[in-house]
Amino acid sequence: MKHQPTSPWKFIPTLYFTSGIPYVIINTVSVIFYKKLGIDNAEITLWTSFLYLPWVIKMFWGPIVDIYFTKRQWIIYTQLTMFACLGLVAFCLQLPNFFFISLAALTIGAFISATYDIATDGFYLLALSPEQQAFFVGIRSLFYRLAVIFGSGILVFIAGQLEVSLNNIPLAWTLALSFCALILAIIFIFHRLVLPAPESDSQRQLEATKKIDFWTIISSYFAQDKIINIIAFILLYRLGEAMLVKMASLFLLDKRELGGLGLSTSDVGLIYGTLGVISLIFGGILGGLVIAKYGLKKCLLPMALALNLPDIFYVYMAYSKPTLILVYPLVSLEQFGYGFGFTAFSVYLMYICQGEYKTSHFAISTGIMALGMMLPGLISGYLQKALGYPLFFILVCLLTIPGMIALFFIPLKEESKLTKN
Repeated sequence: MKHQPTSPWKFIPTLYFTSGIPYVIINTVSVIFYKKLGIDNAEITLWTSFLYLPWVIKMFWGPIVDIYFTKRQWIIYTQLTMFACLGLVAFCLQLPNFFFISLAALTIGAFISATYDIATDGFYLLALSPEQQAFFVGIRSLFYRLAVIFGSGILVFIAGQLEVSLNNIPLAWTLALSFCALILAIIFIFHRLVLPAPESDSQRQLEATKKIDFWTIISSYFAQDKIINIIAFILLYRLGEAMLVKMASLFLLDKRELGGLGLSTSDVGLIYGTLGVISLIFGGILGGLVIAKYGLKKCLLPMALALNLPDIFYVYMAYSKPTLILVYPLVSLEQFGYGFGFTAFSVYLMYICQGEYKTSHFAISTGIMALGMMLPGLISGYLQKALGYPLFFILVCLLTIPGMIALFFIPLKEESKLTKN
């Protein structure tokens, strides 16, 4: 009896929701719970910025995921190990030396999460027809963003409420992260039962991938015209935002006598993790519509300005210490501008990835992009500590200028099939 193929609606939403949860906990929520547990800003930004590293270098072990085992096997077992890592993080927050133990668990989790992303994207291409791939591209993005809202918004809000009701910050975060680990365990069981095993993902099909010359792919990327200009642009376009992203939630949480706004954990979950992310999503949607109408070349500079100019809101907040009612729109507008401006950056990364190895080239570009986020984050806490919040945010605004200058030197034709109807 022939089995009916499994509908993508049964697994695509949960695959990409699962992709977003570890990423946001490792790179965003960790900053918040370390702050609430008394870790210094400079230590937080330094060590949590290193957690970007697996996404920087994941292109180097991508071929291993292609050659050994099936994508389905990689997905199942990385989900199981991610559950174990997150459970370990939750447990060790109760220990006196929790910082480095939890950081080690998060580091392992970061490598697992990056591997999961590789396998999931590969499985998406193998399990879905071209028509289904086109249809579900928006669905997978939506559920990834919902995971971000869940992690940086709902989960942080829950932790904040538990902090108040239990009067025990470590226990509050242990319970919140344990709840998140439980969700991953349930999704693991679900995928173990319903995830299809497409013929194209069989071991026999994997043998063909062993013939890929990985170094040929790498060298072809760096042989592109004006590659130095391209790399400089990728590294610099979000330089100011890379400095800001680790410090934003710390600024919102820090006490007013230390230069911050002194908001509660729950407030930060609502402002930055929920309304901020929703604004970012709508900014991204609008950015896509604008580029589709006017083309990338006309939109690149205005979108760069939209991404960078709202950083000045943080300068204003650092000097004026506004009330909570004003913080909501200022953070939301900054995130909206970020989502709008980041769209042009994403489209340009697709624009430069053409030809036979475009998938691998895109992985290299996103790795360089992650490096551009990691390096500034390493020193952002030390700079804030030396300068104070007002001068630090002024520096952030000044660091947006190199990226906007770099966009005048990148190769970009007037028309592109990626960006014009």
